[in-house]
Amino acid sequence: MSESARHPNEDERLLLIVEDDAAFARTLKRSFERRDWRVILAASLDEARELLRTHAPTNAVVDLKLGTESGLAVVQALHQHDADMLIVVLTGFASIATAVEAIKLGASNYLVKPSNTDDIEAAFSRTPGEVDVPVAARPTSIKTLEWERIHETLA
Repeated sequence: MSESARHPNEDERLLLIVEDDAAFARTLKRSFERRDWRVILAASLDEARELLRTHAPTNAVVDLKLGTESGLAVVQALHQHDADMLIVVLTGFASIATAVEAIKLGASNYLVKPSNTDDIEAAFSRTPGEVDVPVAARPTSIKTLEWERIHETLA
């Protein structure tokens, strides 16, 4: 993205939330606005592309599953639009395969729902390859392992 296409106030944090659950998107929006973010909402890839015509978000939160669409397509489009945009993928359907793909496509981080505003802001501030990220003590369920195996086989 060219410098002239950036928002006039470079210090202003503009967050694009791409989430098809309207209630969750509004809640997340209000929470970030209380932390002095400007927030715009989209529920699909097409809506996100439309917003990119008139806005220059510095950060984005993208739901992995957007109705029948994949949030990975959104991640790819956002990264192509501005490689410096920090993109966090949120999902209730976590798998190693989708996490790897999200990072390959330009996401800076990948979080499992439920994640709150603190988690997301922390993910924005982490640098790539940070060794101090805590390792989750949560054991993987059989259902999750099964889901990951199915997804891996289909991919």
